[in-house]
Amino acid sequence: MYRAVDKASNTVDFQLRACRDKAAARRHLERSIARNGEPETVTIDKSDANLAGLEAINGERDTPIKIRQTKRLNSIVERDNRAVKRNALPMPGSRNFHCAHIQLSGIEFMRMIAKGQINDGDIQMSAAEQLYYSLAA
Repeated sequence: MYRAVDKASNTVDFQLRACRDKAAARRHLERSIARNGEPETVTIDKSDANLAGLEAINGERDTPIKIRQTKRLNSIVERDNRAVKRNALPMPGSRNFHCAHIQLSGIEFMRMIAKGQINDGDIQMSAAEQLYYSLAA
């Protein structure tokens, strides 16, 4: 699972891939950049796939993205990922990749609602009301 989180711990993007390689990391990073703009600095874990994906993207850009590859600096993502793991692990059906993708998308969406990222307008709604409103729209 690839996750992108900003400084305020808001979920920027997430993707579930069958394998963790350079191509998957590059697709996730390109998708995150296309949706949210170019970051100045990216903090990643010690995965060689993430590093190779970022270096491939930097090779095509005029202004390269700064790469920080340290586990300690990546704690925002890891801290935010704990709640997803806690909810996803006990669910049945997650052995099938397609079912796991659907379940994780729902869990991530509910986490975004709980963090207040989905709320439209000045009206205060509960998480259930936000979910209903998002599904109806």
